[in-house]
Amino acid sequence: MPSMNRPVLRRVVLALALAALVPAASAQAQAAADDSLYLALGSRPGLVRLMDDFMVRLLADPRMRPFFKDVNQVHVKAQLVDQFCQVCGGPCQLKGPGMREVHEGFEIRKADFNALVEVLQEAMDAQGIPFAAQNRLLSRLAPMHREIINTP
Repeated sequence: MPSMNRPVLRRVVLALALAALVPAASAQAQAAADDSLYLALGSRPGLVRLMDDFMVRLLADPRMRPFFKDVNQVHVKAQLVDQFCQVCGGPCQLKGPGMREVHEGFEIRKADFNALVEVLQEAMDAQGIPFAAQNRLLSRLAPMHREIINTP
């Protein structure tokens, strides 16, 4: 990863975290009508456990650590819980700019996006989330790559 100054690195980290978790419009509409995935993931307490594990793994992963080591961990985890809650059809509403806007000016590669997804899968496995629920979640997250990856 090319060297970046600290403020830019922090924005990249937050952008990647947000990017991996905000749904495309159609997935968002589907999630609002169906909370079964939210329930399958353990509702809010289950999402909190998942995001606690996910953040630890992001910091331990050499591909992701540079993006996440210098951010406000408590804030990022809280944002991730709300984002997953919304994506999964829970009662949360995350406010803020869209993913394309958040990621403008950042060099986000497909490899970065894929590495974050791999770490998420490891966290879901460790939390005992059933494979079917993992697939449902990943299918809701997958369309976001078009708004996030901006560098070949």
